[in-house]
Amino acid sequence: MTISLWKYNGTKIRPRHKNNVLKTGALISVPVFLLLMIIFWKEHLWFLYEKGIEHTFQNLTFNVPLIVTSLTVSIVVPAAILFGWRYIFRKYSKLKKIYHRQKIARMILSNKFYDSKSVKSRITDRMVQKITYFPRFYYRVKDGHIIIKIAMDMSRFQSRFMELGKEFENGLFCDLVETELEDGFFNYKLLYDAGKNRISIDDAVVNKGSMKLMKHIDWTFDKLPHMLISGGTGGGKTYFILTLIKSFVAFGSDVRILDPKNADLADLEGVLKGKVFSRKNGIMMTLRKSVEDMMNRMDEMKSHPNYRTGENYAYLGYKPVFIIFDEYVAFMDMLDFKERETALQDIKQIIMLGRQMGFFLVAGAQRPDAKYFADGIRDQFNFRVSLGKMSETGYAMLFGDTDKKFVEKDIKGRGYAYAGTGNIMEFYSPLIPNGYDFIEEIRLAKEGTQGAQAATAASGSESAQVTTEE
Repeated sequence: MTISLWKYNGTKIRPRHKNNVLKTGALISVPVFLLLMIIFWKEHLWFLYEKGIEHTFQNLTFNVPLIVTSLTVSIVVPAAILFGWRYIFRKYSKLKKIYHRQKIARMILSNKFYDSKSVKSRITDRMVQKITYFPRFYYRVKDGHIIIKIAMDMSRFQSRFMELGKEFENGLFCDLVETELEDGFFNYKLLYDAGKNRISIDDAVVNKGSMKLMKHIDWTFDKLPHMLISGGTGGGKTYFILTLIKSFVAFGSDVRILDPKNADLADLEGVLKGKVFSRKNGIMMTLRKSVEDMMNRMDEMKSHPNYRTGENYAYLGYKPVFIIFDEYVAFMDMLDFKERETALQDIKQIIMLGRQMGFFLVAGAQRPDAKYFADGIRDQFNFRVSLGKMSETGYAMLFGDTDKKFVEKDIKGRGYAYAGTGNIMEFYSPLIPNGYDFIEEIRLAKEGTQGAQAATAASGSESAQVTTEE
């Protein structure tokens, strides 16, 4: 067992960091100013060096054009550097660290997370405030995450230090990933520049009860069943749903598609025959049949010789069933009261009982109105995604009460996701190449799955035959 005598926590935040950007800008602009002045006055400086100060002042003449030109250029150029400083900090991640440390220092000072006392200044002979206690905050960037460590030193601010997650999220424009109390420190881990973690559609694959959606985000549907997708027109919701379908089909899942508007998803009818429904009767029948199939699977699992309490469908070799229900709210609005109650009862059963049997609902809606997600239905959607621009009301309907600051960016497929961790994170759906043919790719994925299943079945038959002959 090795014992570490010293552990690097990061850069310690100090009161002087409150002017980090200005100081850094001055460190660059002042040398530039001096360099330009030297270039303009190099001949006079050389004369001063050769003749000395006394002889230079005896022959001193004021060159007004040179004075004006040198001062103008030497001031304008550093000023331009300072004005462009904000852009430079946004552009280069290394310089953003300086900006972040300044923000944290100013947050500590503005919230008065320190103690001070009045002392007499040796210079002005006046009473000034001297900081006697300043909390130990440490900042570092590691593996694309910002880690802020705060020492739990039993100060009167300690409980407040454990409630700064939203301040860090909104102030540093990051997403809080996790908090942890460790070795006398309270740690905040925030995702830095989520856009860099975007993946391509070829990387969005299903494996062992989970689907990769970003480098740091997986939908582990075996543990966090059911997905709710919301977003306005042009936000990328349809492409994201098609991406899910393609990955589910490639995994060999049973995919059932319900598209009451008979739009893009309905075009898959020629590829997924008998699995795509657009009319009301077909959608109602599919919901009812899914409940029946789920109950039948439950009976089969319990009578299976390898059945074990607590194990799910995958343990016994069953494939998951995904019910893709686009425009869920629009469909409910089409039904009368009796039909709506019937549909809601079927949906509730799938949502409440589906995880163990491997039945998962993916519902899409432009706005998840509360009247169709009542009785705790919304909370059963353990993975929720918003794509594109949404109103504050829309965010509240999707994510519930939250003090998360939602920032809009004009990027298709960009939004926010709740992955069951308690934090809402910035989200980017997998990238789709230009000219990508979803229908053809889903057809190829289906054929590839069928071929693999046929090969597996043939291999199993050959093994059985060899065993019989022996």
